[in-house]
Amino acid sequence: MGSRTDPPVSPTLVPFAENGRFDISAIAASLPSASETLLADHYLTDRPEASARVFRVYRPIPPHYHATCDEFLYAFSGRGTFWLGDESTEAEFAPGQLLFFARNTVHAMPKLFEHPVVFLSVDTPRRDPLDVIFVNPKDGTPQTFMARNAAKKPGS
Repeated sequence: MGSRTDPPVSPTLVPFAENGRFDISAIAASLPSASETLLADHYLTDRPEASARVFRVYRPIPPHYHATCDEFLYAFSGRGTFWLGDESTEAEFAPGQLLFFARNTVHAMPKLFEHPVVFLSVDTPRRDPLDVIFVNPKDGTPQTFMARNAAKKPGS
């Protein structure tokens, strides 16, 4: 019998990966403890067919939607409430739960009970980071939504 060796582990903080194994705990821990924006993220993959990222939520997220993709959110840590479609569906989320919503589905995260709130997200197809449409435009912009967007101008 030959000796067995484990496949190499991808570096924890790779900008984008074709293939890889990711340490979600380490990536979550690398996200800032505070942010001026509602969330900060780290991409694991960023392909036209789908993108995957880890993101941390800092404050409740107002109703919004994404026009270009379906989204799967796996709750990695933290607890709060989340609703899909309308406020009557509000329910608590906790680690280990998977939330799914199709493109153009209005959703919100009105309450955060336990921090850090971290999700593993898969968007299919890839979601442009600026694809964040708030139901009430006074609630925010893509630039106030995500740290990576803070310096971007619409259309850039």
